[in-house]
Amino acid sequence: MMVIISYDINTQDKEGKTRLRKVAKECQKHAQRVQNSVFEADLDYSAFMKLKDKLVNLMDKKVDSIRFYYLGNRWKNRVEHIGAKDTYDPEGVIII
Repeated sequence: MMVIISYDINTQDKEGKTRLRKVAKECQKHAQRVQNSVFEADLDYSAFMKLKDKLVNLMDKKVDSIRFYYLGNRWKNRVEHIGAKDTYDPEGVIII
């Protein structure tokens, strides 16, 4: 299922900057960055729940926010990209 993850981490103190780096790194392990604080993740339900749990445990719920947009399996008709950055196909071939 395709999920859009966006976050806003309060970076007014050193701990917030650390949380921001940790949240971004965790997202980068499982998803494709499409904007500074926005990621697209094409994961099965179990992998997504593990990622969500990690992110929720990293954040400070008093000052940070994370949003999850569930696009499901028929996501291609729900995403439109316009602009400079090339898009990618998360279901395509991955070359490492």
